[in-house]
Amino acid sequence: MATVLKHCILNSNQLLNYVWIRKSSNVTTMSAWAINSYGGIENLYLSSSGCMSAIRSPDQLLIKVHAASINPIDVRMIGGYGRVLINVLRKQSGSVTSGTEFPLTVGRDFSGTVVEVGGNVSKYKVGDEVWGAIGANKPGTHAKFVVASQSEISKKPANISHIEAASIPYVAATTWAALCTVGELKEKNATGKRLLILGGSGGIGTFSIQLAKAWGMHVTVTSSTDAIDLVTSLGADTVIDYKTKKLWNELKLHEKFDYILDTVGGEYTDKSLAFLSPWKSAHLVTLVTPLLKNCDDFGTVPGLFKAALSAGVDTFKGLTSGRSVRWAIFTPNGSALDRVKQMVETEQIKPVVQETFPFSKVREGFKKVSEGHLRGKIVIDVLRDN
Repeated sequence: MATVLKHCILNSNQLLNYVWIRKSSNVTTMSAWAINSYGGIENLYLSSSGCMSAIRSPDQLLIKVHAASINPIDVRMIGGYGRVLINVLRKQSGSVTSGTEFPLTVGRDFSGTVVEVGGNVSKYKVGDEVWGAIGANKPGTHAKFVVASQSEISKKPANISHIEAASIPYVAATTWAALCTVGELKEKNATGKRLLILGGSGGIGTFSIQLAKAWGMHVTVTSSTDAIDLVTSLGADTVIDYKTKKLWNELKLHEKFDYILDTVGGEYTDKSLAFLSPWKSAHLVTLVTPLLKNCDDFGTVPGLFKAALSAGVDTFKGLTSGRSVRWAIFTPNGSALDRVKQMVETEQIKPVVQETFPFSKVREGFKKVSEGHLRGKIVIDVLRDN
């Protein structure tokens, strides 16, 4: 039975803040994939003596991880991407109180079973099957157990396995942040809107196609030749093969778009603006922004200032033609996952899993993701060690 320790800590925003810490009395260590320094995939190691995750806030839950996915952001993060700004967030949240962030457990999303709940958790109970995606400032999900806030998770869809479920939360939350939060797309008025997805065959692309089609949108995607069948099977109305056709010339032949979701970045962001409908509040939302890299390269304050200037330039480009250029990043969103759960259970959205790796082969899974050209998601079966 868990013991509960009540600690009183001074908080700069509140005179007094109570934090409940729950720790399992019969488990003190766990296995987890971690890094002790930033670098390549070779820096990943499997620790069997990591400290057991513990609830440190009354709105948190301790979850036994059944499966987790490997996202391109995970590969970038072990190389140090975003470390400066994310470390600021880690210190603010208390996940790093002294020294460095190492050893750092990797991974962002998961599917699993609740084994313990904080004092303020009412929506979930021990034994519930849940899925979620946690913030980058927290220890990751490529571990036997993970702690998540109740606002970061949802009940797992009943009609799919943990392996399938683990493929969805990160891409769902990221897509929701881009199209719905930043792009202001609403389910009730999405019907008939035209969406262009730049990069349609990866995790975000395959999820975005299905979400948009479920909401009645017309979807055009860019794809390489070998992924055409996949994106078409998911509902894409038009597929532009950038391997055999000149993308920008091809887009000129199509009606302009109400939304463009850019998962590629670079010249794609600049060139695709011309294909938004002018003076109709059309939005180009890019997931490839200079924010984190600028902070890594120049420091927090200079990096934020430089990113703000870049954002201002992008905004100005759009305003001159009645279009909007916006930036979006992954944000945990349990409420969005509640809605996605319903869509999975009614088979409006289906998981797209390219390959599964056992827990002992996480490094091989990272290598697969780092090679790019994914067709859906790479998932770790955490309960399968060999």
